[in-house]
Amino acid sequence: MRFSLTFLLILGCLGNALGQSNFYHTDTIQEIRITFYESNWDELLDAMYVAGEDRLTCNLEVNGVLLDSVGVRYKGFSSVSTDRTKNPFNIKIDHVHGNQDYNGITKFKLSNVIQDPSFLREVLSYEIARKYMPASQANFARVYINDVYWGLYVNVEDVDDPFLVDHYGESHGTFFKCNPTSLDFDGDNSNLGNSYGTDTTDYYPYYDKQSDFGWEDLYELVDVLNENPNDIETILNVDRTLWMHAFNYALINFDSYVGYAQNYYIYRQTNGQFNPILWDLNMSFASFRLADASEHWDGFTIAQAKTMDPLLHLNSISVYERPLMRNLFENSTYKRMYLAHMRTIMEENIGNSLYSTRAQFLHNLIDVSVQQDTNKFYGYDDFQNNLNNTVSDLIDYPGLTDLMSARNTYLSSYTGFQGAPSISNVGTTTPNITLGGSVTITAEVSAEEEVFLAYRYGANDVFTTVSMLDDGTQNDGAFGDGTYGKTLSNIGNTIQYYVYAQNAIAGRFSPERAAYEFYEIQSQINAGDLVLNELMASNVLTSADPFGDRDDWIEIYNTTQFDISTSGLYLSDDVSNWNKWAMPNTVIPANGYLIIWADENGEQGSTHANFKLSSINGETVGLHYGDGTEIDVVTFGDQDDDVSYGRFPNGTGPWTYMAPTFNGNNNFTGVEEADRLESTLFPNPASDHFFVRFDEPTASNIQVHSIEGKLLREQEFNRTGTLQMDVSDLISGLYLITISTENASTTNRLIITN
Repeated sequence: MRFSLTFLLILGCLGNALGQSNFYHTDTIQEIRITFYESNWDELLDAMYVAGEDRLTCNLEVNGVLLDSVGVRYKGFSSVSTDRTKNPFNIKIDHVHGNQDYNGITKFKLSNVIQDPSFLREVLSYEIARKYMPASQANFARVYINDVYWGLYVNVEDVDDPFLVDHYGESHGTFFKCNPTSLDFDGDNSNLGNSYGTDTTDYYPYYDKQSDFGWEDLYELVDVLNENPNDIETILNVDRTLWMHAFNYALINFDSYVGYAQNYYIYRQTNGQFNPILWDLNMSFASFRLADASEHWDGFTIAQAKTMDPLLHLNSISVYERPLMRNLFENSTYKRMYLAHMRTIMEENIGNSLYSTRAQFLHNLIDVSVQQDTNKFYGYDDFQNNLNNTVSDLIDYPGLTDLMSARNTYLSSYTGFQGAPSISNVGTTTPNITLGGSVTITAEVSAEEEVFLAYRYGANDVFTTVSMLDDGTQNDGAFGDGTYGKTLSNIGNTIQYYVYAQNAIAGRFSPERAAYEFYEIQSQINAGDLVLNELMASNVLTSADPFGDRDDWIEIYNTTQFDISTSGLYLSDDVSNWNKWAMPNTVIPANGYLIIWADENGEQGSTHANFKLSSINGETVGLHYGDGTEIDVVTFGDQDDDVSYGRFPNGTGPWTYMAPTFNGNNNFTGVEEADRLESTLFPNPASDHFFVRFDEPTASNIQVHSIEGKLLREQEFNRTGTLQMDVSDLISGLYLITISTENASTTNRLIITN
């Protein structure tokens, strides 16, 4: 039995992030040197920004590493001006050379530290946010242009495909940046409201689609949030959303969803839930005070920021609709969860003065670089003062410690912060768990009215919430003894869970950072529970991965009636190193399948292995635990294009060459047996239609399947001769044609080129 918190699991899963860690390490200052080919580069960038044109090509040196032909443009909205010397930069490293990167990074986002005399707001805010949700890494960079020190910038990790892979294990889902094309200071902007109508095209001006698809998904989220908020957990990661709101209100980060409904992303995982992602924190700590979309719709003061009601959109009005707050806060449990998250942020960072200690450290780190920055927007004295005191310029910028000390005092006595239940001794009464068995999870709770257990079987799963009881029926001890329990049956081999308790006033989580952190129990499965079921080493026309690549693939099948997590397992094509590639913590459902792409391209997601398969001479593939425990092994020989090697019957039978049944049951006849019926299929390749000539006098059935096994066409054939089948509406690709009689069947491959 093993318990761990999720941040350890996240560190074990991070691929690109670990490679990038030195570049984004908070306690370091990077050196970035831009060399433009043109002497009037600033005029060219100004003109390109105004015209909305592409990038200016230049050379780049990062910490001594030379990169040629990168692309540079200005980034941002209010932080950019053609009249300014120090503008923010967006640098595309693979602008000309498609395979060029720096430690796996292909894009730099450099902020010019406007609206922040302290220089600390963005870096410090991201550091706090990363404790509770996926958020960008950020640090400082000394930027030189044509060998002239241009100033100290904030270096922020881009929210892009590598970011999504690091935090969600995938990047092919629906993905939007929630920023309107033109910001309406008196409008709804990107608020996820439904005021724009029922046509997805009505939402085009307000959301920037980052994926190849997704407008229907976005409208589905909008519709459920506004019309059926009781069903919101079917499509939204509510806990992650509550963390975002708690962060924004704790640190008064209102240049966000709160103020003008902008500066955030949403990403939909394959589990069906959208996840909000913070962005652009340079005006946190009340640097932005133009609006709260509620009572302070026309702006608020520093004094009002210190005592800003975190439930104003529930307790008062929404001048500009904010359904992502109001419609969640109207649920009393969500409201208490939200306040519990905010209490955690305040206690772990503000009340214990950790934030001010970190702020002072960062202040000292960048002191010389700020002093030498002749293009900064504020004086050096302002930098020295703004850590603790208000600095007056075009607006007043509150001192960080002055603001947060008062905010902590106000929130500490806020209803929902005090009077929360206590939770202790969370654990299990079951010494060892087994796949398909039972486990009882218990917790000692006081001052409670309700206690809940949330659990899942792997990182790609959605938490299921059930009530815990103190009635003696759940292996929880005696009735009313303060020990709550819940017995789970038919469990998976991995359980991730947390406990939440509430009363009429407040709620509390254990662990406090749930659901970003959680408890975990693991056990090993037995050989045969998961099997290598099918593989293909020469994929020419068979199914493509989500990026359109037709790579080698390996199909793993769960032979049991229980969900199985692949955490702790390794997949390898090297008999001398069974630990070649660590499997992700992915749940394969009962009698379900998982496709691993053997393409050496982990940047595309956690199901992309670090090896390829050999179609010439073949090789051995094995599934093992790290201690060498074997789950399944297969050795295969030469492979022809688009012919797979799989188990027949599915999951249990011997291996044979076969027509591929990608991500499905191996229910088709092997290729070696395809001549059992006297039939002719032509032409091949075909377009619009094909013919089957069949000399068997008995009745037959002809089926057209996709390569994934989906039935697309079916026709009865009751005579000898030639039958024509129309396939004009099918897209180009490989299909399987199965001809069956009462006594025999055959499956042939057909290429369609429409």
